[in-house]
Amino acid sequence: MMFFAGVGLYLAIGCVVAAVFVASRPGALLSPPADVSGGARLLLLPGAAILWPLVLARWLFARGRA
Repeated sequence: MMFFAGVGLYLAIGCVVAAVFVASRPGALLSPPADVSGGARLLLLPGAAILWPLVLARWLFARGRA
């Protein structure tokens, strides 16, 4: 039971991080920064939700650098 609660919490946090990341400028993480189309943002959403710790770490590192 606790396993499923942990997975649910992980995915809930992932959905929030992914939504905020995709709504903001995901192209800022690219070098050089590029525009990201709406279709590409939809494709980034599930991957960002699953890999949210990596996305969040890289996103915060890029913000601190800028």
